[in-house]
Formats: sequence, structure tokens, C-alpha cells
Amino acid sequence: MIALQSCLVSPFCFHFYELKLLERFDNQLLIISPCLSMIRLLKSVRNLSTASMKQTELSVPVPWGEIRGKIWGPEHGRPVLCIHGWADNCGTFNTLIPLLPKECRYVAVDLAGHGLSSHRPPGVFYAFTSYVADIQRVVEALHWRRFAIMGHSMGGNIAGMFSALFPEMVEACIMLDSYGFLPTDPNEMSKILRQGMDDMLKFEKQPEKSERVYTYEKAVERLLGANPALSEESASNLLERGLVKVEGGVVFSRDFRINLKNIARISLEQSLVMLSRIQASVLLVLANEGFEKIFAEPDQRKFTSELLQAYRQNHHSVVRVPGGHHVHLNNPEVVAPLVSEFLHKKVLSSTVRADGLTTKL
Repeated sequence: MIALQSCLVSPFCFHFYELKLLERFDNQLLIISPCLSMIRLLKSVRNLSTASMKQTELSVPVPWGEIRGKIWGPEHGRPVLCIHGWADNCGTFNTLIPLLPKECRYVAVDLAGHGLSSHRPPGVFYAFTSYVADIQRVVEALHWRRFAIMGHSMGGNIAGMFSALFPEMVEACIMLDSYGFLPTDPNEMSKILRQGMDDMLKFEKQPEKSERVYTYEKAVERLLGANPALSEESASNLLERGLVKVEGGVVFSRDFRINLKNIARISLEQSLVMLSRIQASVLLVLANEGFEKIFAEPDQRKFTSELLQAYRQNHHSVVRVPGGHHVHLNNPEVVAPLVSEFLHKKVLSSTVRADGLTTKL
């Protein structure tokens, strides 16, 4: 069995629990060599699983419209809420979820201003804390009292803050290429807040103009240009909900205001206090060529090392995998065994009580 605690994982080292994973898919034990054969088999299983796993559409009414999403898995399966990253949508989980335990019910949302969800009203900021409040709206609509939560990138940060603010509701937390919190140097706070407000006011003063219309091929080209690490298949998954058909072609569905500076910031000290409030078991799956290497600014990198130390001190699991920021979407067979094992150990090994809470078997 792989030790999840702070280890380096290559796609060729899954060994023992590879067989358990394949056993669940095919109801028979397959003896294979642990290495590339595992990757190839999981890729083929991905296609079969996608076809066999029922999907339904989600719509949750909110004061400004609706939050949309997708649902996979049995109606009474163990609940797992899935949150995408900045400028993506719930299509980011299209390839990963079919490889995860079938006993769970996965609800993946399009955050406000993303995918098919409504844009926030005019004059309203896309503040980070507002996304956290939206998650509470969704779980209340679903009548979930306790659930697991999985987030990629910004979605992982939302998952981290939600787990800290509502610790009694979260039984397991999975962060995909995310540190759960993104601290800001207090000395930079005033500059960032002012820039965010200035950018919003400038945006509001611009004359309204029609959105640029693309052919589908040009939209794919634009997305891949902005995210060169995405595969074409991954781009297609994101564009299923990231485009809206209009006369003459397609337009991107996301709200331009999501590009403006987030004005809700917390310091490293505040982040560490938040982290200490998380009661759920946490799994961080970090990509070697991912967030820290591509996006993090130099001052943020010193913060990430302190966050990782805090996770380890609180007995959480930190795993590194080969791949880029969207490795869960591009190469889900690398991530799926880790997430599956974690869900089996931390979620599916417990029973649900009559009051909706859980107890270990």
C-alpha cells in the first residue's frame, strides 16, 4: 500500500492498491505488472466508466439566478462536493470522477460567473468569501449535513476555507494542486484592495460592447493559448459548459469580472489559524509542474512551505505527482488511485447515523 503521508509518487508505483481499484471496476482480480500497463488499463477503463456512470444536471436557485452543476453516482451514495478552479467549470472533473468509487454521489458545481451558472449582479465583486457562501447555499439545497469536499486550484482554496468555517460538516477534504489557502503579505493588502476597487469602477464605466463571437475551433485555440498545458480533450471538456451558442458562432460563458483582483485576502497567520480549525482528514495532491511552479509569486512560495509544514504537523497527507496544473483532467489515471484510496479510507469505511452524521466501522 502506498503511504500517502508526504511522499513523491510516480505513475509507476501504485502496486498493491492498483489491483483493488481494477477489482472494483471489473469484479475480478486482474494480475498486471505495476507500471505503464496500469496507466493504459485505467485509460481504457475511463472510457467505459464514463459511458456507464449516470449523469444528471443540477440547478440550485440563488438570489441572482441559479448555480448549475452536474451529478454523478447513486442517489443515496456518500456525498462528495466537487469545486473547480478559477475560469474553469465543473467539466474539469469529467475524466476523474468516472475513475473514483462508484459508491459515492459526486456533485460538481459551476461557480457563480463560470460555466452555466448565473453571473453576479452588476456592481458586485467576485470576492473569494462569496464563493464560500455559495457552497453553503448549495449544500443547504441538497440537504447535506456531512460530506466530503474536493477542489482543484481555487476550488481547493474554497474547500479549505469552507472546511475551516464549517468543520462539523466536512468529513474529508481533497485539494488538487492547491494549498487550501492563498496568503497575502499584509504589506501588500492595501495596494491589492485599491487595485481591485479601481479595476471594478473602471470596468463599470466602459461602454457596453457586444461579446466577441468565435468559431468553435477558434475558441479551442484561444483556450489552449491561455492554458498551453491543457490537452485538446481537456479543452473540449471545459468548453462543453464554457461556451454559449449565439448567432454566427459561440461566445465564452464566463463573466469577465472574474478576471478582476480578488479583494478578500487573508494573511499567512490568518491562514494557519484557519487551517488549524479543519477537523476533516485532508489530502493534498500537488503537481510537480503545477501551481507553485507556474502561478505562485516569489513571496507566495515562502508561504506555501509554511502551509505544507502545518498540514504535516496536523497529520494530513501531502502527495506529489508528475504532471501540470490540470493533471487531474489531462491524466486522471495518475490522480484517481490516490483519491480513491483516500475516499475508501476516510469516507466509505464509516457508517451514516440516523442524524446524518458518521461513525467509523
